[in-house]
Amino acid sequence: METELSKKLGVEHAIFGFTPFPAVAAAITRAGGFGVLGAVRYTAPDDLARDLDWMQEHTDGKPYGLDVVMPAKKVEGVTEADVEAMIPAGHRQFVQDTLVKHGVPELAEGEASGWRITGWMEEVARNQLDVAFDYPIRLLANALGSPPADVVRRAHDRGVLVAALAGSAKHARHHAEAGIDIVVAQGYEAGGHTGEIASMVLVPDVVDAVGPLPVLAAGGIGSGEQIAAGLALGAQGVWLGSLWLTVEEADLHSRALTQKLLAAGSGDTVRSRALTGKPARQLRTEWTDAWDDPAGPGTLPMPLQGLLVAEAVSRIQKYETGALLGTPVGQIVGRMNSERSVQAVFDDLTRGFERAVDRINRIAGRSA
Repeated sequence: METELSKKLGVEHAIFGFTPFPAVAAAITRAGGFGVLGAVRYTAPDDLARDLDWMQEHTDGKPYGLDVVMPAKKVEGVTEADVEAMIPAGHRQFVQDTLVKHGVPELAEGEASGWRITGWMEEVARNQLDVAFDYPIRLLANALGSPPADVVRRAHDRGVLVAALAGSAKHARHHAEAGIDIVVAQGYEAGGHTGEIASMVLVPDVVDAVGPLPVLAAGGIGSGEQIAAGLALGAQGVWLGSLWLTVEEADLHSRALTQKLLAAGSGDTVRSRALTGKPARQLRTEWTDAWDDPAGPGTLPMPLQGLLVAEAVSRIQKYETGALLGTPVGQIVGRMNSERSVQAVFDDLTRGFERAVDRINRIAGRSA
């Protein structure tokens, strides 16, 4: 599965694996792919530095990258407290009522609420980059599109390629104009923030729109045959995220959530604004149903929604409240039905890719 892009980055397989877990990212790189560590959870620079130190020690000198969530436009002088003050009291009450309805206990007095979705903020993302650029990362990806121009220049000055996710050809052309090196064409099927165009349509549209820039296919990819399809559509690699949530190296901190993922089918996800305020594909739960119910208050725009529900999500996860427990994940969850190592997943992907290439060669009369 070598392409011009994978050769440029020095990886054996053109498989880019996005994950919030350092152990998974490192295992992807060791297996011959390109591990990309998600940084959105790291609000403390020292925590990111600790995990990048660990990545350095466990990637055998092979390349890896970092994914941030950074707005293209900077908003001056706005703090997290300023944003918190914008959240209506009625929405806070709706959160509390929903938790009470499902018997979700309060956190212990003085206990921190856990992960807060603050990585979108300009100051937080720039602090992450101050740390990351001290390490030999080979790729900087931005989940919110093109990062600010000065960040692109800063990355290029260090020989770091910049990637941005796109849900339409229009978005992709904007990235190309902004000097982005790689466009990730993320289809409707993908987990997390995603647009409305399916991968089979989106990938060739983006390839045509930004060529000769390399494009990675994302969304609904979880087998070697699907990787072959993405490359056949003109992509120079694939971007996989959901597939790694149930690998043995992942650390979801919830056995109940892992079991829900393993049991879920491809129809058990929903594209909802419940988590961040932007449409994000995730497991459908009574939590997403409550927010999508027309009788409710409706979700708030990003970043208000993410800050509003942060403590609630922490409580749901800590107490493993089954009816409400969910996570961002793509429609490929229907194929995630066993716990395997990252290496075992790669073995399966490469075998499937070989089968697909063999099949096409036979159809084309190139092999027996």
